Amino acid sequence: MKICVVGPSKRFFSGITAHTIFLANALSKRNQVSVVLLRNLLPRFLFPGREHVGKDQYFIDFTPDIDVYDGMDYNSPRSWFGAYKFLKRHRPDVIIIMWWSSSVAHMQIFLKWVNKLGIRAKIIVEMHEVVDPLEERIWPIRIYSRVAGRLLIRGLDAYTTYSQVDKGRIADIYHIDKEKIHVLPMGLYEEYFQPIDQVSAKQELCIDKEFVILYFGLIRQYKGVPYLVEAFNSLPSSIALRSRLLIVGEVWEEGEMLQKIVDTSPYKNQITLVRQYVPDSMIPKYFSASDVVVLPYLRASGSAVAHIALTYGKPIILSDVPALREYMGDYQGTIFVKPGDSMSIRDNLVSLYKAVESGQDVHYNSTHSTWDDVARQYETIIESLISQGTAK
Repeated sequence: MKICVVGPSKRFFSGITAHTIFLANALSKRNQVSVVLLRNLLPRFLFPGREHVGKDQYFIDFTPDIDVYDGMDYNSPRSWFGAYKFLKRHRPDVIIIMWWSSSVAHMQIFLKWVNKLGIRAKIIVEMHEVVDPLEERIWPIRIYSRVAGRLLIRGLDAYTTYSQVDKGRIADIYHIDKEKIHVLPMGLYEEYFQPIDQVSAKQELCIDKEFVILYFGLIRQYKGVPYLVEAFNSLPSSIALRSRLLIVGEVWEEGEMLQKIVDTSPYKNQITLVRQYVPDSMIPKYFSASDVVVLPYLRASGSAVAHIALTYGKPIILSDVPALREYMGDYQGTIFVKPGDSMSIRDNLVSLYKAVESGQDVHYNSTHSTWDDVARQYETIIESLISQGTAK
C-alpha cells in the first residue's frame, strides 16, 4: 500500500517527531511510504522550546527508502504547494496526519482540502492530544484551537488514539462516530535502548553511589514536577542525603517557580536540575543511571518517557490518570499514585530505596507492543478503508 505520514520535522524536535519517524520506518517494511514534514511549526520566538530549534543532536532518522518532503513552513504557502506536488507525485492510498496542536492546523487543513481536489487519499488523524493543555488555558487560542481542530478533524475516514478514555473524549468533543476511532498501542522506543552499566552511567553524570530518582521530559504545569520535589523534601534525611533527584527537561512553563522550589529545598544539594532539551546521546546515560523514574503528571493522554523507562526495565512511579492506567497497567514495574499526592510518591520512594539497599532486583520485563505491532494494526485499518472505497 502507498502511505504518506505527516508530522513535525527534526527542526522542531519533540516526542511526536520521534513517533513520526518510528511509525514511518515500521510501515515502510511492507509498504511504499512517503513523509511530509512540517518544518517550521510557528515563528521561532513564539515557541517555548526555541533554544533547541534546528540543533542537530538526534540520531534517529527515516530509512533511506522513504521519500521525505522537508517541508511545510508556518508562513510559506509556496512550501504548502510543494507538499501538494509531492503528494500528487506519490498518489498515496492513505495519509496519516499527526494532531497535537492547533499551531499547525492551517497547514494540515490545506492538505485536507487539496487532497479532495485530486489526490483523494483516505485520511487518518492520529490524536496525540485531545486538546493541548496550554492552548486550553489561553481563551483566544482556545477558541481558535477548537475551530481549527474541528475544521481538520471532522469528516475524515478514521482516527487513532491510545486509550478508550480518549476515544470517548474525542467522540464527544469533535462529534465523531466512535466506530471510526481506533485505539492503538504506543510502540516501545527501542532505538533509545542503549544500556550502560549503572555505576559507569552514574560516574559519567558525576553522581556518587546514590539512589537516583529521575524525572525526564518537558517541564510544564500539567507534568506535576513540584509534587515530586515536595515528595523528595519530605524524605527522611537518612534517605534524602543518600539520594540524587535528577530533574531533566526543557522548561516550557513555570520555570521560575520550579527553580525557587529547588533553591529553597532543605536537600537542594541533592537535587540536579538540567533545564534543557536533552540530545539523544544523553538519554541512555540518564535512564541507565536511574533507580526509579517518577512521572507525576496531573493529566496525560500518553507518555513517550514512560515507554523509554519501561524499555530500560525501570520501576515507574506514575500518576493514576485513566489513559495511563489503561496502557501502563500491565507493566509490573508501574506504581500508580493519585495525581498531586506527594506523600504517596514519598512513601513509594522510601519503599524502593529500601528494596535497592537490600539488594532486591527491581528490574522488570516489558510486554508492550513494538512499532512493528503498531504498523500491522495500522495496516489492518488501512486495508479496511481501501476495501470500503473499492466496494463503493
